[in-house]
Amino acid sequence: MSQDNYQAVADALLGAERICVVTHLRPDADAIGSATALCIGMRQLGKEVRSIVGQHRALSDNLLTIPRAGNVRLADSLPTDYDLYVTVDCGSLARTGSVAQQLERKVAKGKVICIDHHASNEGFGTINLVDARCESTTSVLAKLFNLMNVQVDKQLAHCLYAGLVTDTGSFRWGRPEMHEFAGRLMQYGIDTKQIAVDLMDSTTADDLQMTGRVLAGLQLVSAGKYTMAVLTGHFTDIGGHSESAVESLVDFVRALRGTDMGVVFKEQSPGHWAVSLRSSTLNCADLAISLGGGGHIPAAGYSTSGTAEEILDEITEAVAQL
Repeated sequence: MSQDNYQAVADALLGAERICVVTHLRPDADAIGSATALCIGMRQLGKEVRSIVGQHRALSDNLLTIPRAGNVRLADSLPTDYDLYVTVDCGSLARTGSVAQQLERKVAKGKVICIDHHASNEGFGTINLVDARCESTTSVLAKLFNLMNVQVDKQLAHCLYAGLVTDTGSFRWGRPEMHEFAGRLMQYGIDTKQIAVDLMDSTTADDLQMTGRVLAGLQLVSAGKYTMAVLTGHFTDIGGHSESAVESLVDFVRALRGTDMGVVFKEQSPGHWAVSLRSSTLNCADLAISLGGGGHIPAAGYSTSGTAEEILDEITEAVAQL
């Protein structure tokens, strides 16, 4: 990603007075951390800003520990009369949920900026800043803030760190620069231990029991020359449980010995599934793209519909063809 893209986005943001920030469905800490960080930074520059996510489901309680996360509103439609609409951490237009069609019309009017770090993102905005070298979208924003002379404080550092620590699996993967970035953020006095507890370690007895039920159904599935570790979270098991607990299921099959890929099926409503893919040897992004999704090489996802048997056959066939 060239410096020109950063400068073009910085110029567009500086030239706007009213900005609407949009992040993705079923947001994680990088999505919410990016949305809140951008709002804080733009308000610092005197802009009128609001942030939304195009879904009905409330944010997970753990995400509300990120500063200003309570200001991220659920939305059925895109607010009107904004100079600029900025998507953060959205790997595709479809990931913006209920506001996708309206955003597409705003693209045609030259009003959409896409800021992201997913390698599969081909750029759907009027201006696109997709830096796949960055471990998190908050890392992209940090570079952008430097160009715009946004001053980092403790609250903003917390937002940026939230995206970084979670999207790197607590710094288990990424470039040496991620540690340098984390070190700079820590200088603002953020409580990194508490952030980790809030975002990754805190759970409930109900969530733990749900995890046990899903783990008990672990399958090892052959797909051509590869072996997948598969977890299936039926709606009857995961419905009503925290987003963080459901999303953490993938950590149990991320690198299971003797397997090539971890797959978690999460039934969002009867017959409709969100699928998480993880692998240290296979290209998850390419696989997810072939199934209508996207993401990173080691971590990606897609959505699908059908019975548990049908969607397992779908992914098995796709992996066998790699």
